Amino acid sequence: MSESARTDRHSRHPHPAEGAAVHSADAPDQVSGLAAFSQLLLDLEVAAGTTARRQRLVAHLRQCSAEDAAWSVRLLSGERLRRLLPVAVLKQSAMALSGLPAWAFEECYESVGDLAETIALLLPGDGCSAEAAQDIEDHASLAQASLADWMTQHIAALREADEAERLSCLQAWWRALPRAQCFALNKLITGGLRVGVSRATVAAALAEAFALPRHDIEARLMHFMQQPASPEAWQALVQPTHDTEATPLSGPVPFFLSQSFVVPPGEDAARLLQVTLGDASDWVSEWKWDGIRAQLVVDAQGQLQIWSRGEELVTERFVELHSPHWPAGLRLDGELLAWDHTADRPRPFGDLQQRIGRKTVSRRLLQDVPVVFMAYDLLACEGEDWCGRPLAERRAQLTALITHLQTTPLGPVLQLSAQSPVSDWAQLPAQREAARAHGTEGLMLKRLDAAYGRGRTKASPRGELWKWKLDPMSVDAVLVYAQRGHGRRSGLYTDYGFALWNDEGTQLLPFAKAYSGLSDAEIREVDQRIRSTITEQFGPVRQVRPTLVVELGFEGVMRSSRHKSGFAVRFPRILRLRTDKPVEEADRVGALRQLLEQNT
Repeated sequence: MSESARTDRHSRHPHPAEGAAVHSADAPDQVSGLAAFSQLLLDLEVAAGTTARRQRLVAHLRQCSAEDAAWSVRLLSGERLRRLLPVAVLKQSAMALSGLPAWAFEECYESVGDLAETIALLLPGDGCSAEAAQDIEDHASLAQASLADWMTQHIAALREADEAERLSCLQAWWRALPRAQCFALNKLITGGLRVGVSRATVAAALAEAFALPRHDIEARLMHFMQQPASPEAWQALVQPTHDTEATPLSGPVPFFLSQSFVVPPGEDAARLLQVTLGDASDWVSEWKWDGIRAQLVVDAQGQLQIWSRGEELVTERFVELHSPHWPAGLRLDGELLAWDHTADRPRPFGDLQQRIGRKTVSRRLLQDVPVVFMAYDLLACEGEDWCGRPLAERRAQLTALITHLQTTPLGPVLQLSAQSPVSDWAQLPAQREAARAHGTEGLMLKRLDAAYGRGRTKASPRGELWKWKLDPMSVDAVLVYAQRGHGRRSGLYTDYGFALWNDEGTQLLPFAKAYSGLSDAEIREVDQRIRSTITEQFGPVRQVRPTLVVELGFEGVMRSSRHKSGFAVRFPRILRLRTDKPVEEADRVGALRQLLEQNT
């Protein structure tokens, strides 16, 4: 969103910190604990751009105690927080303290777009009642408590209480704490700690704050997130780098991520490949698999771990891979795929989804949706780190390893991703077009002399790892539902629901939601269209009169009982507005059925 739009949003209401009373006239100049974390969240909210947010983080990390710095990094790096109270209970409690009726609270919530911030803004001023004054006196130490104490003692104890005790305690905290600290507390209570900071930004801030190489911090951060927050874990994270430092073989390393190769309409693909990547003989091509990116790790004791790209340990969900035949000291990069052993090809991603959300897998599901690990890179072998070696060397060792392991009982669940040398860029467009027939998403292009990188960092101007995906599938769909966005988009309708006509062309059937793909100007245009065509309201959702057609792109189609159309799509996004097309000419559900049949 534009800077003017961001400024406009914050001009509508003050931040929770504005006008907040300080409980003591002797407050220190440098805040600490929950107060420091609260100030950080507010600074991050108003900071314009990644650089400004990184600078706020650097300043915060340098002033924190080790315990609080450890928790700050965990919370901003994706620590999953469980909501302690239902949204309805939080709203009712906030309304009771503020004295607002439900309709007024909902109007405020829609304007602000964030429940934690809305509640903090609507809480009465500090000490404005005898009850509040008593709470301030009873909980005087809370305002000075460390963030570590809040996470390990106060909030931890709240998790063990029943709902009534939680609510009573939370209301007392709201009355006792300054408004800015209530904002941070609400974020921790609601589990909604999304403040526009990515793991990469946190890593960059740590590297700058403690003068450490970025790639070392990224590797350490993955291991830091796998253990409890503690001063010892913090010291291991920020200690000076040693030349002999190696990533311990007890978890994943940062995944090497690809850049996207895009050919503009009318451009010659082979020519663009030559200009962008150079000599074709320096590269190999490989299918881009449509599964779950994962690292398979076998530690020195032979213990198997399977880590998703989201750094979630998913070993128990894929019992096919449990075997005593894995060699110790191994780390592989690859893809978990639902597999059709009869046709020897991947099954649709929709089949794999049946396995993703289950922590335990039934025997029936194991039979119905078997999974394989498609290995495509070797990161460690016999306890030795191979990431710094050229791809050609890693690949030769990987081929020998997989060939051997396929002679063991692991054979049916272990595959080696095929690679093809590139002799001429002109051969690739036809190869890419064949991807869908092989159940893949396109091509990966890998440079033979490249080390295994970290994230999307390029070691050379030409890059080392590219993905050239197939053009998305698409249909012309009708906008039928809308909902306001959150955060900086809270004042605009930016989340949309789409439908297609039934086969008879008499009824619109919902099948997808999307919120990306439009420019700021187009968002404002669609917002005005929605406001003038609202017909019904279902909580925050608005049903609109069908007047707008969009071209909706997506990566795949699957059957779904959740949608009236009977279908769902993967990664939907808006490709363009079709203001030139009447609603009556939008596509029918049969278009999805045909795409599904063509690609299965």
